[in-house]
Amino acid sequence: MGLIHIDLFTTLDGVAQAPGGPEEDTANDFAFGGWQAPLIDEVVGEQIDSGMAGMDALLLGRRTYDIFSSYWPNQRGKIAELFNRIPKYVASRQSPHLEWGGSTLLGPDTVAELRELREKHQNVHVIGSLDFVQTLFAERMFDQLNLWVYPILLGSGKKVFADGVVPTNLRLIEPVVASPKGAVMQRYALVEGTPGVGNMAEIDQAESQ
Repeated sequence: MGLIHIDLFTTLDGVAQAPGGPEEDTANDFAFGGWQAPLIDEVVGEQIDSGMAGMDALLLGRRTYDIFSSYWPNQRGKIAELFNRIPKYVASRQSPHLEWGGSTLLGPDTVAELRELREKHQNVHVIGSLDFVQTLFAERMFDQLNLWVYPILLGSGKKVFADGVVPTNLRLIEPVVASPKGAVMQRYALVEGTPGVGNMAEIDQAESQ
Protein backbone atom coordinates (compact mmCIF):
# COMPACT_ATOMS: atom_id res chain seq x y z
CA MET A 1 0.00 0.00 0.00
CA GLY A 2 1.27 3.45 -0.90
CA LEU A 3 1.81 6.50 1.28
CA ILE A 4 0.16 9.92 1.33
CA HIS A 5 2.63 12.69 2.17
CA ILE A 6 1.61 16.21 3.23
CA ASP A 7 4.27 18.79 2.31
CA LEU A 8 3.85 22.20 3.96
CA PHE A 9 5.83 25.40 4.46
CA THR A 10 4.92 27.37 7.56
CA THR A 11 6.06 30.26 9.73
CA LEU A 12 6.77 29.79 13.43
CA ASP A 13 3.26 31.00 14.24
CA GLY A 14 1.74 28.46 11.85
CA VAL A 15 0.92 30.65 8.85
CA ALA A 16 1.12 28.72 5.58
CA GLN A 17 -0.72 31.09 3.25
CA ALA A 18 0.93 32.07 -0.04
CA PRO A 19 4.57 31.18 0.65
CA GLY A 20 5.48 31.26 -3.04
CA GLY A 21 4.49 34.69 -4.33
CA PRO A 22 2.51 37.93 -3.80
CA GLU A 23 -0.46 36.87 -5.94
CA GLU A 24 -0.60 33.24 -4.84
CA ASP A 25 -3.41 33.77 -2.32
CA THR A 26 -4.53 37.28 -1.36
CA ALA A 27 -7.60 36.18 0.61
CA ASN A 28 -8.43 38.42 3.59
CA ASP A 29 -6.01 41.05 2.21
CA PHE A 30 -2.99 38.92 3.10
CA ALA A 31 0.01 41.24 2.71
CA PHE A 32 2.93 38.79 2.98
CA GLY A 33 2.57 36.63 -0.13
CA GLY A 34 6.00 35.27 -1.06
CA TRP A 35 7.32 35.26 2.51
CA GLN A 36 9.30 32.08 1.84
CA ALA A 37 11.44 33.52 -0.97
CA PRO A 38 13.92 35.55 1.16
CA LEU A 39 14.58 32.46 3.30
CA ILE A 40 15.42 30.01 0.53
CA ASP A 41 18.99 28.74 0.51
CA GLU A 42 20.94 25.77 -0.83
CA VAL A 43 19.92 23.44 1.99
CA VAL A 44 16.24 24.25 1.55
CA GLY A 45 16.56 23.56 -2.18
CA GLU A 46 18.35 20.26 -1.59
CA GLN A 47 15.74 19.11 0.92
CA ILE A 48 12.86 20.02 -1.38
CA ASP A 49 14.49 18.07 -4.21
CA SER A 50 15.25 15.02 -2.06
CA GLY A 51 11.70 15.06 -0.67
CA MET A 52 10.36 14.47 -4.17
CA ALA A 53 12.29 11.24 -4.67
CA GLY A 54 9.83 8.50 -5.49
CA MET A 55 6.86 10.85 -5.91
CA ASP A 56 4.50 9.24 -8.42
CA ALA A 57 1.31 11.32 -7.99
CA LEU A 58 0.16 14.77 -6.87
CA LEU A 59 -2.96 15.31 -4.79
CA LEU A 60 -4.09 18.94 -4.69
CA GLY A 61 -6.89 21.17 -3.52
CA ARG A 62 -8.59 23.28 -6.17
CA ARG A 63 -6.80 26.57 -5.43
CA THR A 64 -3.33 25.01 -5.40
CA TYR A 65 -4.17 23.06 -8.56
CA ASP A 66 -5.10 26.30 -10.35
CA ILE A 67 -1.81 27.89 -9.27
CA PHE A 68 0.27 24.87 -10.32
CA SER A 69 -1.55 24.29 -13.63
CA SER A 70 -0.97 27.88 -14.73
CA TYR A 71 2.75 27.75 -13.85
CA TRP A 72 4.41 24.36 -14.18
CA PRO A 73 3.41 23.45 -17.78
CA ASN A 74 5.39 26.52 -18.89
CA GLN A 75 8.54 25.71 -16.89
CA ARG A 76 11.62 23.56 -17.43
CA GLY A 77 13.78 21.61 -15.02
CA LYS A 78 13.50 18.54 -12.80
CA ILE A 79 10.49 19.67 -10.79
CA ALA A 80 8.57 20.80 -13.87
CA GLU A 81 9.33 17.55 -15.68
CA LEU A 82 8.16 15.53 -12.68
CA PHE A 83 4.96 17.49 -12.07
CA ASN A 84 4.01 17.49 -15.76
CA ARG A 85 4.64 13.76 -16.10
CA ILE A 86 2.92 12.23 -13.07
CA PRO A 87 -0.86 11.96 -12.51
CA LYS A 88 -2.58 14.85 -10.75
CA TYR A 89 -5.68 14.32 -8.57
CA VAL A 90 -7.85 17.27 -7.58
CA ALA A 91 -10.19 17.56 -4.60
CA SER A 92 -13.00 20.05 -5.25
CA ARG A 93 -16.65 20.44 -4.32
CA GLN A 94 -17.29 21.91 -7.76
CA SER A 95 -16.78 20.44 -11.24
CA PRO A 96 -13.84 22.38 -12.67
CA HIS A 97 -12.46 21.83 -16.16
CA LEU A 98 -8.99 20.36 -15.63
CA GLU A 99 -6.72 21.29 -18.54
CA TRP A 100 -3.35 20.20 -17.13
CA GLY A 101 -2.42 16.89 -18.73
CA GLY A 102 -2.92 13.85 -16.53
CA SER A 103 -5.42 15.54 -14.18
CA THR A 104 -8.39 13.75 -12.61
CA LEU A 105 -11.15 15.11 -10.40
CA LEU A 106 -11.81 13.07 -7.24
CA GLY A 107 -15.34 11.91 -6.53
CA PRO A 108 -17.49 13.07 -3.59
CA ASP A 109 -16.42 10.22 -1.28
CA THR A 110 -12.96 11.59 -0.50
CA VAL A 111 -11.97 8.91 2.00
CA ALA A 112 -12.80 6.08 -0.42
CA GLU A 113 -10.95 7.87 -3.22
CA LEU A 114 -7.85 8.25 -1.07
CA ARG A 115 -7.87 4.57 -0.24
CA GLU A 116 -7.92 3.83 -3.97
CA LEU A 117 -5.00 6.20 -4.57
CA ARG A 118 -2.96 4.30 -2.00
CA GLU A 119 -3.56 1.14 -4.05
CA LYS A 120 -2.51 2.81 -7.33
CA HIS A 121 0.58 4.76 -6.22
CA GLN A 122 3.54 4.41 -3.89
CA ASN A 123 4.11 8.04 -2.89
CA VAL A 124 1.28 10.54 -3.30
CA HIS A 125 2.23 14.09 -2.27
CA VAL A 126 -0.13 16.84 -1.16
CA ILE A 127 1.60 20.21 -1.55
CA GLY A 128 0.05 23.34 -0.05
CA SER A 129 -3.73 22.87 -0.44
CA LEU A 130 -4.45 24.19 3.05
CA ASP A 131 -8.22 23.80 2.94
CA PHE A 132 -8.01 20.23 1.69
CA VAL A 133 -5.28 19.38 4.20
CA GLN A 134 -7.71 20.13 7.03
CA THR A 135 -9.83 17.21 5.80
CA LEU A 136 -6.81 14.92 5.75
CA PHE A 137 -5.92 15.90 9.32
CA ALA A 138 -9.49 15.43 10.52
CA GLU A 139 -9.79 12.00 8.89
CA ARG A 140 -6.21 10.95 9.71
CA MET A 141 -5.88 10.18 6.01
CA PHE A 142 -2.17 10.75 5.63
CA ASP A 143 0.95 8.75 6.37
CA GLN A 144 3.70 11.35 6.56
CA LEU A 145 3.85 15.06 7.42
CA ASN A 146 6.82 16.94 5.95
CA LEU A 147 6.97 20.35 7.61
CA TRP A 148 9.35 23.21 6.81
CA VAL A 149 9.22 25.80 9.61
CA TYR A 150 10.66 29.25 8.84
CA PRO A 151 11.99 31.71 11.46
CA ILE A 152 9.43 34.49 11.01
CA LEU A 153 6.15 35.51 12.69
CA LEU A 154 3.38 37.01 10.56
CA GLY A 155 0.49 37.26 12.99
CA SER A 156 -2.22 36.74 10.36
CA GLY A 157 -2.96 34.43 7.46
CA LYS A 158 -4.28 30.92 6.91
CA LYS A 159 -2.88 28.46 9.43
CA VAL A 160 -1.63 24.90 9.05
CA PHE A 161 -4.00 23.67 11.76
CA ALA A 162 -6.72 26.21 11.06
CA ASP A 163 -9.68 24.16 12.28
CA GLY A 164 -7.92 22.17 14.94
CA VAL A 165 -7.17 18.48 14.54
CA VAL A 166 -8.17 15.20 16.09
CA PRO A 167 -5.70 14.09 18.79
CA THR A 168 -2.94 12.38 16.84
CA ASN A 169 0.43 10.78 17.53
CA LEU A 170 3.36 11.50 15.22
CA ARG A 171 6.88 10.05 15.19
CA LEU A 172 9.96 11.88 13.96
CA ILE A 173 11.41 9.58 11.30
CA GLU A 174 14.56 11.48 10.27
CA PRO A 175 16.97 13.82 12.04
CA VAL A 176 15.80 17.44 11.92
CA VAL A 177 17.59 19.48 9.23
CA ALA A 178 18.28 23.19 9.75
CA SER A 179 19.29 25.51 6.92
CA PRO A 180 21.77 28.43 7.16
CA LYS A 181 18.88 30.93 7.04
CA GLY A 182 17.10 29.19 9.91
CA ALA A 183 14.47 27.06 8.19
CA VAL A 184 13.94 23.71 9.93
CA MET A 185 12.77 20.55 8.13
CA GLN A 186 10.85 17.97 10.15
CA ARG A 187 9.52 14.70 8.77
CA TYR A 188 6.92 12.82 10.81
CA ALA A 189 5.06 9.55 10.35
CA LEU A 190 1.50 9.05 11.54
CA VAL A 191 1.34 6.69 14.53
CA GLU A 192 -1.66 4.74 15.82
CA GLY A 193 -3.44 5.77 18.99
CA THR A 194 -3.97 9.09 20.71
CA PRO A 195 -1.51 11.18 22.76
CA GLY A 196 -0.95 9.91 26.28
CA VAL A 197 -0.90 11.97 29.47
CA GLY A 198 1.13 11.88 32.65
CA ASN A 199 2.03 13.74 35.79
CA MET A 200 5.26 15.71 35.73
CA ALA A 201 5.33 15.86 39.54
CA GLU A 202 5.50 12.08 39.70
CA ILE A 203 8.31 12.02 37.14
CA ASP A 204 10.30 14.62 39.08
CA GLN A 205 9.76 12.67 42.29
CA ALA A 206 10.93 9.40 40.72
CA GLU A 207 14.05 11.01 39.32
CA SER A 208 14.95 12.53 42.70
CA GLN A 209 14.87 9.19 44.50
